[in-house]
Amino acid sequence: MARTLLSALCLLVGLVCFPSTECWEAPWFCHGRECPVYTVVQQYEGFEERNYEVSHWITTDVASAIKSDLKDGFWKLYYFNQGQNSEIIAHKLWPVLVSVKEADGMGEQKVSISVFQSDTDIPEPNDNTIRKIVIPGGTVYVRSFGGFASDEDALENVQQLREDLRAAGKEFVENRFDAAGYDAPWDLINRHNEVWVRAP
Repeated sequence: MARTLLSALCLLVGLVCFPSTECWEAPWFCHGRECPVYTVVQQYEGFEERNYEVSHWITTDVASAIKSDLKDGFWKLYYFNQGQNSEIIAHKLWPVLVSVKEADGMGEQKVSISVFQSDTDIPEPNDNTIRKIVIPGGTVYVRSFGGFASDEDALENVQQLREDLRAAGKEFVENRFDAAGYDAPWDLINRHNEVWVRAP
């Protein structure tokens, strides 16, 4: 199902600053790049509750979460970010988000791969299989882990996050999860991987 998901892959002094303002500092794992803006609501044993701002992405659907399909989708987004768009503008390719809506008795699994866009004025893609999306703000539960994530790591962390949420009495969307990647393949140390489960 979601195998190879991750392998292809404030307060200021005397002043309240909301995450969307300039006072927000991206966490270390963004490596100095712009990332989706969020506030940490609470840190739990095993997971973090975050409140995300509205964010803008480019995305493309892929046939499945197997490695070859994810790579095909990634390269489409890569070429868009390198200037294959209506304004021939190069964009940053960071972070990458893989979203999985799991199959149930009434439907099929749906998988997409997306890249964050810090500029809301996104040029039109030349490839009509790429679209611009806006992800609404809201509560996201996040489990983080390091290293080079294997297939088993991704699924095990999603399962563990769901178990931890149930134990904490948290309601969440049962049939969907996301995986966020922040590191290039050649980054050998201080790697940071996340799985996300959203609140209803």
